[in-house]
Amino acid sequence: MSDPRTDIAHVSVHGGHTRFGDGEDSLAEVVHEYARQGFAWVGLTEHIPPVSDDFLFHGELEAGETAASRRAKFDEYVSVARALQKEYRDKLKIFVGFETECCTGYIEHVEELSKQHEPDYIVGSVHHVNDVVIDWTTELYAEAAAKVGGIVELYCAYFDQQFELMGALKPAVIGHFDLIRMHDKDYVERLQMPVIKDRIRRNLNRAKEIGAILDLNVRALEKGASEPYVTGSILEVALELGVPCVPGDDSHGVATVGRHLEVGISLLQGAGFDTDWPMPRGCS
Repeated sequence: MSDPRTDIAHVSVHGGHTRFGDGEDSLAEVVHEYARQGFAWVGLTEHIPPVSDDFLFHGELEAGETAASRRAKFDEYVSVARALQKEYRDKLKIFVGFETECCTGYIEHVEELSKQHEPDYIVGSVHHVNDVVIDWTTELYAEAAAKVGGIVELYCAYFDQQFELMGALKPAVIGHFDLIRMHDKDYVERLQMPVIKDRIRRNLNRAKEIGAILDLNVRALEKGASEPYVTGSILEVALELGVPCVPGDDSHGVATVGRHLEVGISLLQGAGFDTDWPMPRGCS
């Protein structure tokens, strides 16, 4: 599918969350919708299972899930995704990947999953700071900030963990780079603070070193944000450094496949990014 105004291909570098994870529909239904909409290519990037029961989310606990049951679902996800990759090979280019967490034990856990499943690529994402979830409730966000001494310190810790993740795992895609701003109404000013701004540039330099793509994650708009992740000020630095940025719909079901993608395409085109979208490292 192409944007009707610009003839730019529709792709998603971060897509395909389904009932195997925290999405609403089956993987087959979501893939069918990507194909129906005429996407050029899509990365299926289901969340990894938790390292242990300590990192199960509230809904998973309520459903009686365990780390072992989540692992079994993840293994099934990869199997189904590979089958769909073959089934749709003449209609839609599919890459089978997964999205990381960043909490105690994650490096060894991701390395083990990568060895077992040999993903086409991984999305390196941070959803916890010091093992506290930062992208769920405002209460947990405040708890995470209190644990490190304040909101500025929370930003610093987030970007430090992201820097570590990029060095350790060398993901081909960096998921929602500035997710830490989710519950901060003053994020525009906060991101200009030297102690934070310096970390952002450092991390973008590392992304360039490892050949990573930034995920322009338009799901932020679905949740009421005024702009996607990555925010405009960070996009300027990424463009200056030559770090590519590619749209990701971060779909969580058929209804959100491709939603808000035109906004992301227009933003990247207007900012001066190459819209002949590069594929994740190692994909073709």
